[in-house]
Amino acid sequence: METIGFIGLGIMGAPMAGHLLDAGYTVVSSDHRSKPPADLIGKGLKTVSGHDAVAKAADIVILMVPDTPQVADVLFGENGVVSGLTKGKLVVDMSSISPIATKEFARKINDLGCDYLDAPVSGGEVGAKAASLTIMVGGEDKAFERARPVFEKMGKNITLVGPNGVGQTTKVANQIVVALTIEAVAEALVFASKAGADPAKVRQALMGGLAASRILEVHGERMVKRTFAPGFRIELHQKDLNLALEGAKALGVSLPNTSTTQQLFNSCAANGGAKEDHSALVRALERMAGHEVG
Repeated sequence: METIGFIGLGIMGAPMAGHLLDAGYTVVSSDHRSKPPADLIGKGLKTVSGHDAVAKAADIVILMVPDTPQVADVLFGENGVVSGLTKGKLVVDMSSISPIATKEFARKINDLGCDYLDAPVSGGEVGAKAASLTIMVGGEDKAFERARPVFEKMGKNITLVGPNGVGQTTKVANQIVVALTIEAVAEALVFASKAGADPAKVRQALMGGLAASRILEVHGERMVKRTFAPGFRIELHQKDLNLALEGAKALGVSLPNTSTTQQLFNSCAANGGAKEDHSALVRALERMAGHEVG
């Protein structure tokens, strides 16, 4: 089994790395900013100093960090991954970042004689913990087949969509669907609740019809129960919709409902909710309605 370097042990990365350790992989991470979680160390996680040291120790290096600048820093910054790469290694970025930047990162890694995959995920904290993530991959076939056994320990729906950058493009499309569906569920529950219906029972009834969805199931419950501890933060979804809107401008595509939903996220962030779960988008609609669901 190949040795895995894993950089980014946050809400998503920690359980993902935990599954790899459970499967018997040797996993190496960096104490660059903070000590890795104690439970991962207890499972056998090895730690080194510097991202370059992770790359030296690993055959496959996985990144799971918040945004494009962080990926650039981890790869190309001081003591970055590129300083520890040797020919034949594989870099896998599972973050959600700019498709345009991804193509440039891939080119630079390829120039070193290494392979690169962009492999963003969907499923949130729940999917990360359950090893049921959807993984959308951009890159070459041979690199994908090399990484597939690793992906299978973290996810269920794993698809090679196209060349480098297409994985990230697919994730942006995913985030459009997720954001607009959260907004639709929030509108429906605010409407039903203010009309005098029990939102919990409305959600239960809708789960049996055509409106049923994973978002109605999980995020609708969060809205009713007021449980907005982050599985995926509003500020991260704002970042993803910015990528969508920037891409749409470059392509000459209109995304009117994506733009509206971004404004609702902006309202939440302006009212102190940037670090809440993205299901807390309902708060923006509640403020306009003068009524709270639940």
